[in-house]
Amino acid sequence: KVPVLMLCFFQHALNSGIRRYHVAPVLCQRAKVAMSHFEPNEYINYEKLEKNINIVRKRLDRPLTLSEKIVYGHLDDPAKQEIERGKTYLRLRPDRVAMQDATAQMAMLQFISSGLPKVAVPSTIHCDHLIEAQSGGEKDLRRAKDINQEVYNFLATAGAKYGVGFWKPGSGIIHQIILENYSYPGVMLIGTDSHTPNGGGLGGICIGVGGADAVDVMAGIPWELKCPKVIGVKLTGKLSGWSSPKDVILKVAGILTVKGGTGAIIEYHGPGVDSISCTGMATICNMGAEIGATTSVFPYNARMKKYLGKTGRADIAALADEFQQHLVPDSGCQYDQVIEINLSELKPHINGPFTPDLAHPVSDIGAVAEKEGWPVDIRVGLIGSCTNSSYEDMGRSAAVAKQALAHGLKCKSKFTITPGSEQIRATIERDGYAQILRDVGGLVLANACGPCIGQWDRKDIKKGEKNTIVTSYNRNFTGRNDANPETHAFVTSPEIVTALSIAGTLKFNPETDFLTGADGKKFKLEAPDADELPKLEFDPGQDTYQYPPKDGSGQHVDVSPTSQRLQLLEPFDKWDGKDLEDMLILIKVKGKCTTDHISAAGPWLKFRGHLDNISNNLLIGAINIENGKANSVRNALTQEFGPVPDTARYYKKMGVKWAVIGDENYGEGSSREHAALEPRHLGGRVIITKSFARIHETNLKKQGLLPLTFADPADYNKIHPVDKLSIVGLADFAPGKPLKCIIKHPNGSQETIMLNHTFNESQIEWFQAGSALNRMKELQQKRS
Repeated sequence: KVPVLMLCFFQHALNSGIRRYHVAPVLCQRAKVAMSHFEPNEYINYEKLEKNINIVRKRLDRPLTLSEKIVYGHLDDPAKQEIERGKTYLRLRPDRVAMQDATAQMAMLQFISSGLPKVAVPSTIHCDHLIEAQSGGEKDLRRAKDINQEVYNFLATAGAKYGVGFWKPGSGIIHQIILENYSYPGVMLIGTDSHTPNGGGLGGICIGVGGADAVDVMAGIPWELKCPKVIGVKLTGKLSGWSSPKDVILKVAGILTVKGGTGAIIEYHGPGVDSISCTGMATICNMGAEIGATTSVFPYNARMKKYLGKTGRADIAALADEFQQHLVPDSGCQYDQVIEINLSELKPHINGPFTPDLAHPVSDIGAVAEKEGWPVDIRVGLIGSCTNSSYEDMGRSAAVAKQALAHGLKCKSKFTITPGSEQIRATIERDGYAQILRDVGGLVLANACGPCIGQWDRKDIKKGEKNTIVTSYNRNFTGRNDANPETHAFVTSPEIVTALSIAGTLKFNPETDFLTGADGKKFKLEAPDADELPKLEFDPGQDTYQYPPKDGSGQHVDVSPTSQRLQLLEPFDKWDGKDLEDMLILIKVKGKCTTDHISAAGPWLKFRGHLDNISNNLLIGAINIENGKANSVRNALTQEFGPVPDTARYYKKMGVKWAVIGDENYGEGSSREHAALEPRHLGGRVIITKSFARIHETNLKKQGLLPLTFADPADYNKIHPVDKLSIVGLADFAPGKPLKCIIKHPNGSQETIMLNHTFNESQIEWFQAGSALNRMKELQQKRS
């Protein structure tokens, strides 16, 4: 089509800067627009998306939501795939894979174990998790490169050998890099981090998974996902004043809670969408992980087109314009649930402490904190993270800081800034935002996750000291940021964090309250205003990307047998064909048990590539219902209390199988598959809970464990830590058929309860083979 070709010509010419235009016009046709600058020979295939959507729409004979269009548009077999929301398992073909360095270690170790020579889809590794915040960006980055040299070398060489792009430490946070370079309208991307949904801000279906799922996709195997329900969030009105995109998701989290989105995609729509910037939409999608959602997505619009153009991808925007009908929901489509939010009435929110769904208007938090006995004095304010580190976020925070400086004020609280990427860091340095934030008392940290994931060498308090911090992060579980269980962490927008840090107290409401300037005069902060994108082009900063060679077969990947950081994987044992009888209970968990409780981050991140070493943190954060303590369980064989990992190792040594009993939404939070690998490695066989978080349940299945749920949640109370459990009927293990559990009490009495599961036929084969990876190898051997 002539208009498309002409538009592509001018866009290529404009984007090429001083480079000469040399691309033949035929390359600008629909099928020849590259997925990214870094993979010029991998093209966006909207034609296939369109074809699949048309097949499914004809079959279902109804209007489709945007989520359905993109998900069903990536079906392996759209003509025959059984499709029922919340029921059937879909076999999908994602476009690409992204892995952060903490999870990439185990993912690449598993891929190496598969014996395959090269990844089947474009894939990238991002070094963002292993940089500890101590004294500032440059020093912390140098220290991280030194401490983690072995791991970085492994990831770089493994990437080179198997065709995976490698973003070096200092590049930035995986999700910001994806937004800047890899996400686009209609893409299906899976990432080994729970906040991968950030890419939904650019109209993609981006889903957080465990490393074993990533291995499936990299191996060219169809990826399974239970057909998601779709929750519609209709946005009306327009954001203004102190209200921000972060407040949308803080409000939604308060409505749906940490498990209300489980098994569903959150799809934003309505006239209010167009009032939100592309990076603001990404913020909303990012924190959708905190409500258990499979992912979140926005429809393609002019704000996305503007962002694509500014990040050098106007050709993708032009192609998306041609296919826009497939990148927005159909008129009259039906959602499983609808929430409506009037942005014109939305007030600034702050959520916490200890859970991201405890929502409060900022105007109320001071009084609530005093009533609840939460510390109102703010010790540290922290802005940035993958949720809120865009140019717009930094600009709005700088606008607040600039007002304080004009009145002679600095932050009363300690204040840190985490740029989301090298591009953001370089651009806010050039445009003066970074200096304003330093002048108000801020410390600019490395382009990395840092304190958001517990990579924070905090010195201003002692462990056990009750204190309050406010962040623009996404998660605020107990001990998440600094390993101190008495830190009350609250999440809010960057501009609210900045205002509260200047005031130094939760009792300050910037919409109504006054500050006192250095001259003794009172003044009120004006609502911040900032450009969503820089007036000039983004400054890319330092080049931190390593291209994989065309042929990596000669590349050597080192894993020393004596390494304390890396360990090649040994296959898990196959199911022996028998029922699981007389299992001991390692721990009966009381209350919330996130993946942080099961496999802590922070200082443990250094062992993410060494399964045996990292297993020493198994469930050390979980509360034992028997004594109300963390990391203290009864050894049923010795009757002595000791650490959870030590007890599990003892049982394994004695050849005794064991189970874990959990509460609601077990395994919420991070996508880390170590929370599934560790119990399997130390001899666990069954995890029985009231309910599971989606990613963790899948991860457990992948590693050959049995995640089961009480048919009657009240049966949780029938099991005691001193009981023995038998799971019977495994010879007839089948989809949709509950399993029988016999509870044997110490007094000789028995009770029988029923346990549900969500296994399909192929997942049962994972269990029988010992793991999904074992099953993959079995199938390879049969084909050869």
